[in-house]
Amino acid sequence: MPKAHKKLAAPNSKRVITGLRELAKRTSTERGAQRVAWGPVWREARAWFTEKVKSELGLAVEVDPAGNAWVTLAGTSTDSVLLGSHLDSVPGGGWLDGVLGVVAGLEALRRHQAAGTPPVTMHLVDWADEEGARYGRSLTGSAASAGTLDAVKELQHLVDRNGVKLPDALRENGVELTRMHEAHAYLNERKPRAYLELHIEQGPVLEALKKPVGVVLGTMGVERHMVRFKGQAVHAGATPIPLRQDAFLAAAEFALACREVGLKFSGRTPKTRVVATCGVVKVEPGFVTAVSGLTDISLDLRALDAKVLAKMQKAAEKAARAAAKKNRCSVEWSPLLSIEPRPFDATLLRFCSESVKEFAGSAPELPSGPLHDAAEMAGIMPTVMVFAQSSPGISHTRLEDTPLPHLDKSIRAFLRLVEKTVDHLAAGN
Repeated sequence: MPKAHKKLAAPNSKRVITGLRELAKRTSTERGAQRVAWGPVWREARAWFTEKVKSELGLAVEVDPAGNAWVTLAGTSTDSVLLGSHLDSVPGGGWLDGVLGVVAGLEALRRHQAAGTPPVTMHLVDWADEEGARYGRSLTGSAASAGTLDAVKELQHLVDRNGVKLPDALRENGVELTRMHEAHAYLNERKPRAYLELHIEQGPVLEALKKPVGVVLGTMGVERHMVRFKGQAVHAGATPIPLRQDAFLAAAEFALACREVGLKFSGRTPKTRVVATCGVVKVEPGFVTAVSGLTDISLDLRALDAKVLAKMQKAAEKAARAAAKKNRCSVEWSPLLSIEPRPFDATLLRFCSESVKEFAGSAPELPSGPLHDAAEMAGIMPTVMVFAQSSPGISHTRLEDTPLPHLDKSIRAFLRLVEKTVDHLAAGN
């Protein structure tokens, strides 16, 4: 066993769970978590975090040009391992989404500091505005750090429901829009060699498998479009069904076809699962006595394999043409988002699997359908994630939960993963 491990206390989840409960009590209402990025409750969450870091580690929290909050535990080497997640939430969110990774990361720093100077530097980061709940742009802070965010182009025009412009909200929190790109250089200066993240699954797969903890293979690629069917608005009572150009019926048939696309391309294992979702439908003219002349419907396709995702896209396009032809309509596509699959690092996946097996007995593998800050980090450094079971298999609601025995196993597995990664980097790998 490496020397560093002889000094490390056994992985323990007690302080993490206590901290999570403290934070939930401080930043939640009867409707759930209210830590919406750039707002007062989010600042309260960060104040709690800063207090913990100062009182328990004697360290300071530093905020980069994109608003990400950093804690640094200096090591013998300036090469570093980066631990991260997010304190922000959706309105009415749960007590674990995002914050689990931050509070568990804090425990990892405590554990290694208690053992003396770690062989490599350790950073913990609370990424700013992972959720995008207020302005609609998720992964804001991590994207700025990864160098994939054009802040002026993407954020300058965004306004929240109360009419507050995003540049003004950023300024209220000490962030200047025109300097957010500097976060990329800030990250590079810290010489990160690996990124690790613990998160709740947010879905039902681990619960269905009756497994407490999972190894995340990567984040799925996303193809998101708005599909517009154009027909002819006519009087519902006066126009026989065979003579209609019903845009809504075309969209409805398309939605059903997309469900079949998702089923067709899904494999039998979590690793090969794909999803296809039509989540938004806008019908015009939108009253009961009119046949729809115009219908917009969204399509969200996700897969871990880029080739499979491309095939799904082609199948969906074919289905749209068929639905339009059948209902005597035309169809147009408007791309909304395209993200490549982000497979995680093979070596870190092995460490992750070993760590999960140690505490949970087995290590089921699954992709992440939701995007996480890890998706941005995977583009620039070796990355891996640990999932804790969600029970029920939902998130973004106050009902979100993970049974305490499962939470305990996931936290201890993550702490062991950190330990293995630190030793791996210390050995010059």
